[in-house]
Amino acid sequence: MKLTMLGTGNALVTECYNTCFVISDGDKHFLVDGGGSGILRQLKHAGFDWKDMREIFLTHKHVDHFTGILWLVRMICQYMNQKEYAGTAKIYGHAEVLHLLEDIAKKLLQPKETRFIGDRLYLIPVADGEALNVIGRATTFFDIYSTKAKQFGFSMDIGGARKLTCCGDEPCNDFGKVYARNADWLLHEAFCLYSQADIFDPYGKNHSTVKDACELAEKLHVKNLLLYHTEDKNLSVRKKLYCAEGQEYFSGKIHVPDDLETLAL
Repeated sequence: MKLTMLGTGNALVTECYNTCFVISDGDKHFLVDGGGSGILRQLKHAGFDWKDMREIFLTHKHVDHFTGILWLVRMICQYMNQKEYAGTAKIYGHAEVLHLLEDIAKKLLQPKETRFIGDRLYLIPVADGEALNVIGRATTFFDIYSTKAKQFGFSMDIGGARKLTCCGDEPCNDFGKVYARNADWLLHEAFCLYSQADIFDPYGKNHSTVKDACELAEKLHVKNLLLYHTEDKNLSVRKKLYCAEGQEYFSGKIHVPDDLETLAL
């Protein structure tokens, strides 16, 4: 299995793409969020065919996660209508965000396209703690109990009694720790360095610093910590700076990927 980061930045970045990624197991792909309107470009430059994104997860309604998925809905439905898209696709998410996605799609797209929603493009609501089979892997979705917009994360069995947990784009709280504890891979936001918290104000936005994420991962006995959803002012040296700060607080392996970087799971 492998993980490809399509984007690693927060909502306001201009030097990299908004955070979203693909988990791949052979020829099966699980797209998590869509970033902004550049999702097709990011998929192309990562070496993917957008038509192969048959299982998709939308974590929440913020535009830097939502917009790219809306664009994919348009593409999927348009190509289905043109008989250039075979088979079906699934989009998972909590009921509120899927209702919003369907509502906006039906207001913006043509009926000849949106008629496929619920037919061959399935919007599948997931409940807190619900387990489903996604790309052939046992996956549990969970409510992160966001203070801003309702948001879900997930924990996936990646084989060999190992698990990958995605905490969304807010600090992992007590509700998420159940899924993050002893994770072989923990995907966690890190808005900025702790040493630059006065510049970027992560706490005012309910985000973490590198130090915070690493201290949490250490307490939860995580093996690999992947940091994303960052600022873009330190982009050229982000990996070096974030790893240096993080290693002071976390004894496992820290990953600070660039856009389009692929990691073996």
